[in-house]
Amino acid sequence: MIKIILSLFILSLSNIALAEEEPKPLPPLNPKYMGIHGMKLFNKGSSVYASHMLTLKAPNNVQIIYKIDINELSLLQLVKDADLVTIKPEAFNLERLMRGEQIEVNADVYMGNYKKDGMLTYKGMKIAFDKQLFVKVIDKPEESNKRQKYDIVQLRNNERILVHQIQQPPSYEHLIYLSDNVNCVTNFTASSAVPKENEIHYKLTYCGAMKPLYYNAEDFAQ
Repeated sequence: MIKIILSLFILSLSNIALAEEEPKPLPPLNPKYMGIHGMKLFNKGSSVYASHMLTLKAPNNVQIIYKIDINELSLLQLVKDADLVTIKPEAFNLERLMRGEQIEVNADVYMGNYKKDGMLTYKGMKIAFDKQLFVKVIDKPEESNKRQKYDIVQLRNNERILVHQIQQPPSYEHLIYLSDNVNCVTNFTASSAVPKENEIHYKLTYCGAMKPLYYNAEDFAQ
């Protein structure tokens, strides 16, 4: 009898523990984030990453970097070979990526910037957003100044991506891949609020080997 009571007691504790571990339901998605959210793609080896083509106006004022699953080797090869690859996905709610969800969307793939003079290369390709690496809402950017700061996104094997903290216009968006495990200064004073890429690379010399991923000052000029 004692064994039965003890077993029931343990079972009840297990049920309580399972109930406590059940995740709380998320609030409904904010409809303001529904739309076509373009992404630029870049790679390191066989890994491909997507970065949101943001603006400073809500609801597109969100920096997001995701690792994506690649099932089409042709897409991996395109990202490796082209200077810039962007995707124009079907409409979806960006808040799903802000929450860190794993989602799949169909997207048109362009060599170049699809918003400007990019060339449509693949139509309706499935893109699987697998792992959120970085998310930041730019709601109160600093006033434009010469002091430049970079956030650090940790990858595997001590690899990192530096993400520029965008200021009020004039400013710039910038992503740099670092391959060495080196502690270095990631904020510095430049010659202007929008320094040239080569000046930035010189300022970050002590960060070790680097690969420029993306630089865009045109869309943040005013």
